[in-house]
Amino acid sequence: MSQFIRWKVEVLSVISNSELQELDLFDLISERHGLVRSKIENMWNETHDMHISGSEWYIMAKIYKHKRTMAYINKHVNISRQAVHKFVKQLNDKGLVDIQDVEGNKKEKSIQLTALGESCYLESKQHKALLEQQIIDIIGEETVHKLIEIMKMDWQIE
Repeated sequence: MSQFIRWKVEVLSVISNSELQELDLFDLISERHGLVRSKIENMWNETHDMHISGSEWYIMAKIYKHKRTMAYINKHVNISRQAVHKFVKQLNDKGLVDIQDVEGNKKEKSIQLTALGESCYLESKQHKALLEQQIIDIIGEETVHKLIEIMKMDWQIE
C-alpha cells in the first residue's frame, strides 16, 4: 500500500487535478501515458542496478518473442533512425538483445531479446500488472475494462 501512496504523490506532483480538468482529450491521453510510462520505468530503475530507458523498453516490447530487423524496428517505432540504432546498441551492451547479420543481406541486422532481455521484459510486465491493479482499485474494474475496450476500438484516424 505504501508503494501506491508514493505513486499517487508522484502523480499529483506532476500535474494537479484542476490542471487535468482543463486539458482536451489528446492532452489527457498524452499526460496519462507519460505518467504511466514514467511510473513503470521508475518501478524498474528503483529496484535494479541496470537502468533501462523508456525508449529501450519500447524497443524491447516490439521485439518480444520475435526476431526483428532494424528496418522493421525503424518503421514501427516513433523514434528517429539514429536513436533506434543508439538504443539497440545500448541494449546489446547491457546483454538484453542479440544483434545478428541477416542472411543474404550484408547491410541488414536482426535483433532479438536474449534470455536476460526476456526475463527483464517479463518482470516489467509484472510491474504493469501491479500498476493496473492499483488503477482498478481506484477507478473500478468495470471502468478499466471499458477504457481498454475504447482504446482498442478503430477510431478511423490513421
